[in-house]
Amino acid sequence: MSAPNPEQSALLIVDMQVGLFNGPEKPYEGSRVLGNIKHLIQQARQKEAPIFAVRHTGPAGSVIEAGSPFWQLLPDLELDANVDTLFDKTRPNCFLGTRLAQQLIDASINQLFIVGMKTQYCIESTCRAAAEQGFNPVLVADAHTCMDTPILSARAIIEHHNATLNGAFAKIVNTADTRF
Repeated sequence: MSAPNPEQSALLIVDMQVGLFNGPEKPYEGSRVLGNIKHLIQQARQKEAPIFAVRHTGPAGSVIEAGSPFWQLLPDLELDANVDTLFDKTRPNCFLGTRLAQQLIDASINQLFIVGMKTQYCIESTCRAAAEQGFNPVLVADAHTCMDTPILSARAIIEHHNATLNGAFAKIVNTADTRF
């Protein structure tokens, strides 16, 4: 008989929004990443792990201004505002200017599985912030993405961040190895 897992886990879905995911620049392996995130949502629901989903909110007049069609979370995620915690942010760090840290504390969450977009901005900032605030961030290596840049391919950006965040800032796992 194995000992119970003392970690209380939650899933944090970052910026999986219509305008970012379906915009003119396509995310690297977007359909695979979306499929992995949907699998993690199902797994979290089966284990009754809380799901948090955040939208990046741009300034008035931007493509992702609050309330715009492109600001909305992807309908494919099938998130439910009556069950899941949906919130907005204006900075890359999901903790800055939000109630996320207090909500995690209130729910006794200490392990946070992080997925979504964009790897080099909001995913990186949130992993580092979660570690600094005493949570145990777990970056799901095959469930975050970004777009190519003029300097680096999205694949290189993702691989680099999986390598550099591993250890001091996050534990790295693949979708298949994720356990809530």
